[in-house]
Amino acid sequence: MRILIPRATHPKAVDTCCLRVVRTLQVTCTHPDCSLVLHFQTRAALCLARMKTGNDHALTSADNDSTGCLVEWDGVNCWPASAVGDRVTMSCPEVLRPLGAPKASISRNCTIRGWSKPSLPYYHACQFEDNGEETEDKISLHLKQEYFATVKLLYTFGYGTSLTALVTAVLIFCTFRKLLCMRTYIHICLFLSFILRGAAVFVKDAVLFADEGMDHCTTSTVACKMVVTFFQYCVLANFFWLLVEGMYLQTLLVFTFTLERRFFCWYTAIGWGSPMISVLIWVLAKSQFDNNGCWDDLESSFWWIIKAPILLSVFVNFIIFVNVIRIILQKIRTPEVGVCDRSQYMRLARSTLLLTPLLGVHYVVFVFFPEHVGERLRLYFELVLGSFQGFIVALLYCFLNGEVQTEIKKHVGKWLSTAENSPFNPITQDYTA
Repeated sequence: MRILIPRATHPKAVDTCCLRVVRTLQVTCTHPDCSLVLHFQTRAALCLARMKTGNDHALTSADNDSTGCLVEWDGVNCWPASAVGDRVTMSCPEVLRPLGAPKASISRNCTIRGWSKPSLPYYHACQFEDNGEETEDKISLHLKQEYFATVKLLYTFGYGTSLTALVTAVLIFCTFRKLLCMRTYIHICLFLSFILRGAAVFVKDAVLFADEGMDHCTTSTVACKMVVTFFQYCVLANFFWLLVEGMYLQTLLVFTFTLERRFFCWYTAIGWGSPMISVLIWVLAKSQFDNNGCWDDLESSFWWIIKAPILLSVFVNFIIFVNVIRIILQKIRTPEVGVCDRSQYMRLARSTLLLTPLLGVHYVVFVFFPEHVGERLRLYFELVLGSFQGFIVALLYCFLNGEVQTEIKKHVGKWLSTAENSPFNPITQDYTA
C-alpha cells in the first residue's frame, strides 16, 4: 500500500496563525512559542500511525489501480481514506481559531486523480484574513527582534568588559602575595564565579543561538543540555558567592575573633557545593520527567529547582544587608566609639550601600512577578545591567581598593628605582659599571 505524506497544502495557514495562536493556546510545561509546533507534530505522528496500522486502508482494485484516496496529512488535518466521489468535511482546529469565533468547515472531494483542493483556505476558514492585524503583528515581531538584538549586543559588550576586568583583578591578587588573606580569597572565588557566568553566557549563545535556522522547539541534543546545565550551575554559584560575601561581611561586624580557616571551608561548601546539589537534582528531574528540548524552558515547573535556591540566597542576602546597616548605625551612635572608629564605620556604611547591587539585593524587585510580567524590563535589568555587575565588583573590590593601590604603587616604585639604578640606564645611557 502506498503512503502519501505531502507537505502542508497551505503553509500560509500555519505561518499566519502562528502570530496569534499564542494568545489562546494554554499549555502547562511548554513555551507558548513552541506549543503550536509541538501540537501539530503530535497530530502528524497520529496521522502517520493511522497510515501504518491500516485502520484507514486505501481502496485498491486487484490490478493495483487506485479506486480511492489515501490517508493524507496536509499540515493541519488528517484526511481519512475515502472512495471516489466521497466528500469529506473537517473543521478548523480549535487552537487556530480566535476566541469566540464560530466553527468553520473545510471540505475536500475524493476524485480519480486524488484529493481535491480544500474548499476554503485555512487562513480564511480560521478567520485570519485580517491583513491589517496581520501586518501589525509582523511589525510587532520585527520590533521585538530588533529589541532582542540590541539587548544581546549590550550584554555581550557588558560581559566582555566584566571578564577583562575580573581576570585582571584575579591576576593582581595572585601576583601580590601580601594581598592574600581570608577576605581576598573570598573575593577571588566571587570573581571566578562571575568569570564562569560570563563564559557560560558566551558558550550558551554559541551553541544554542549561533544557527538562526535551529528549531529550539524540537532540538534535543546531549551537547545543548550540557551547556544549559553548565550555565545553570554558573548562575547558581554566582548567587551563592554573593551570599558568602554578605555572610562574611556580617561575620566581621559581629565576631571579634573568628577561626578563619574553618569559616572558609564552610564558605567554599556553600559557594561551590550547594549549587552542585541543586543542579544534580534538577538534571535528574529533567531527564526523568521533562526530557524535552535543550532544558532551557523557563515555563516548566522544574525550573523552581533552580529558581528557589536563587530566591533563597537573595532573601538571605537582603536580610544580611539590612542587619549590617543596623549594626553599623548602632556602632556609630555608641558614645564609647572614638572619632577615628566612627569615621571608619561611616566609610563602612557608605561601602555597604555600594554593595547593594553586588549582593544581589536588587533582584528582590522581580521576585514576586511571574516570568512573563515585565519581560522587557526584566531582560534589560538582568541581562544588560547584570552583565556589568562583574565589572563593578572588580572595580570596588580591587581597582579602587586602597591596599591594592598601595601595593601596586610600591612595586611600580621599586621597578622604577631598579631601572634608574641599572648599570645600563636606557634614559641617560650612563654606563656606571
